[in-house]
Amino acid sequence: MKYVTIVLLCCSALLCACDRANDAGSAIDAAKDSASDAVNPGKSIYKSKCVACHGTGAAGAPKLGDKTAWGTRIAQGNAVLLQHAIEGFKGDKGYMPPKGGYLSLSDEEISITVQYMVSQSR
Repeated sequence: MKYVTIVLLCCSALLCACDRANDAGSAIDAAKDSASDAVNPGKSIYKSKCVACHGTGAAGAPKLGDKTAWGTRIAQGNAVLLQHAIEGFKGDKGYMPPKGGYLSLSDEEISITVQYMVSQSR
């Protein structure tokens, strides 16, 4: 009986240690993501403000990485994409509010975010 208890305690200790190692790995991954976002502010803005619609397709928004949905938009040129992102746009497939509803974003922040989204969707 004592042997079984010792084995169970050792297994529990090993499982706890493995779980902590996974937590450390998750923390390292999160730190890498944060560093990547700092280097690419367009990605950071996308993740904090745009992903709600462009990650799910809500309100007809083209999903990030959907080459088919983005293809016709990209073909219109960067100036048109930027104008629609800044001023808003109502199309056949959906609605883009001005600056995605985040009017405090500068035109420059919108521009770098659009550039990031296009780069991920070509």
